[in-house]
Amino acid sequence: MNSSFAELINSEKPVLIDFYATWCGPCQMLAPILKEVKDSLGDSVSILKVDVDKNQELAAMQQVRGVPTMVLYQKGQLLWRQSGVVSKEEIIQTIQSKKL
Repeated sequence: MNSSFAELINSEKPVLIDFYATWCGPCQMLAPILKEVKDSLGDSVSILKVDVDKNQELAAMQQVRGVPTMVLYQKGQLLWRQSGVVSKEEIIQTIQSKKL
């Protein structure tokens, strides 16, 4: 999993990773927001969802302490990290302003 994760975050385009859990209420609120972000930004960004219960090692490696936690990578660099529910506008603005 870690080598494929490294390949994913080394992408030329931004990669937003949503660490979530199925039992998490705020995570369920964030899911449709992320869909709207993807609909707005299209192929200019990759959005991945990672279930922390099924990927505990990866969540630990990313130091995820609570869900939802989003991390934004591009070219292997961590550009942004946020816990909790964030508005569609804030996520889009963050992705567009943090691009390398």
